[in-house]
Amino acid sequence: MRRRELIAMLGGAMVWPVVAGAQQPGPVRRIGVLQSLSETDPEGQDRVAALRRGLHALGWIEGRNITIDYRWGSGDPQRVRSNASEIVASNPDLIVASPSSVLAAVQRETRTIPVVFAQVTDPVGAGFVASFAHPGGNITGFATFEFAIGAKWLELLKQIAPSVTRVAAIYDPVTPAATGHLPMIEAAARASGVDVSVFGVHDIGEIERVLDEFAAKPNGGLILVPSALITYRRDVIASLAHRHRLPDVSAFPNYPASGGLASYGVDNIDLYKPLPPTSTAFSRARSRQNCRCSWPTNTSWLST
Repeated sequence: MRRRELIAMLGGAMVWPVVAGAQQPGPVRRIGVLQSLSETDPEGQDRVAALRRGLHALGWIEGRNITIDYRWGSGDPQRVRSNASEIVASNPDLIVASPSSVLAAVQRETRTIPVVFAQVTDPVGAGFVASFAHPGGNITGFATFEFAIGAKWLELLKQIAPSVTRVAAIYDPVTPAATGHLPMIEAAARASGVDVSVFGVHDIGEIERVLDEFAAKPNGGLILVPSALITYRRDVIASLAHRHRLPDVSAFPNYPASGGLASYGVDNIDLYKPLPPTSTAFSRARSRQNCRCSWPTNTSWLST
């Protein structure tokens, strides 16, 4: 069984055709799965459950013909870097890494082990791949959405809270693509007569201080630019927004599920399911150069 056949398990992320006989006796293959969330986070568990189900459907059974080494960053950048170093040192057949901050840590450690990502906004701009059509190197996968979606977050916020005239856009400077959304948010705000204040934050303490100060004036709203920090601390942020009576919009449905007001974007769980609609173009690839990156095909909005 060759490494390229193992990669096909992920249903198109770095896909070569799945060959017959995947369930025949042979060497046990190893996958490293790295996330920024904690092991107890329901979102993280849902992601790995989707991955396991897809692998099982293709004949790859954990504990039988594959082993999976799960590493959880728990919102700690140092832990993410350590996890990446340890996984690469173990030399697995494949690494699954998400989101951007985790992928960046893995990329620093290896340029040879195949790496598949599931949640990266701008893989070309961040230097993970050369292009969507021809990623090159050892990395490919599924991007989340284009920067233009930032305008949709502002529009949705105005729809659900028409009285909003001031918006705090919070982002994590550690996330490579975070700043790419800001011009889109600002342009949509100008068109709607809304003032935008941009805040770079590194931890929940900074977020709390920003919201305390911003909420001192009326008619405010909140946009959360996606990052590992925002996802990991989403329940606390949603509680802070509620306490300050700030209508809030995020990118992923896990935010309203954690108490936030609304989201517009993709369901990250779908990106972990083998053979989603965006993978069909990958299924006939014959070399790593042709293993395209892909965008999701569906976005949706949710509210509590």
